[in-house]
Amino acid sequence: IVVCALSQRFNIIYVHHHSIAKIQKICLFEIFFVPLQSKILNTYTMKNAQIINGHRIASDRITELGDNEIFVFGSNIQGAHGGGAAWFAHKTFGAEWGVGEGLTGRTYALPTMEGEVSMKHAVEHFIACAKQHPELTFLVTAVGCGIAGYTPHEVAPLFKEALTLENVYLPQVFVDVLGK
Repeated sequence: IVVCALSQRFNIIYVHHHSIAKIQKICLFEIFFVPLQSKILNTYTMKNAQIINGHRIASDRITELGDNEIFVFGSNIQGAHGGGAAWFAHKTFGAEWGVGEGLTGRTYALPTMEGEVSMKHAVEHFIACAKQHPELTFLVTAVGCGIAGYTPHEVAPLFKEALTLENVYLPQVFVDVLGK
């Protein structure tokens, strides 16, 4: 199968089947489940994420969520979502004030303000949650790299296991660090 055209307006992908030499349209939802190790697609773009050479990359500009998409943002353990991505998650996607870790609304709060050891445990909890919810697509922002003050080189290694999860999309800056 070779991708011929992508129509984001209608959420349809047009594919060409070499074996039967015809054009067929498939819903983006169906093509999403193509195995990542397959050579069928090297590049695939969705509204909030893309797959490039087998790497699942979350957009750095998420303004709305598709069905079953979860916005993963850096928080503090008190759940005081007063700035940055936390404020946006609270105002836009229903992150509950007072919930500093876990699923709430259409978000996942990941505490990053309490130190590296605490953040490591929070990422482990997040990965366990993603494994328990394969029906959800987790779009991870560059957690810890804003108000918390960490660099991608400090945070990205915590997400190494997430590279193996088909329902987790990491920010490009984390993929760049993990790819080295």
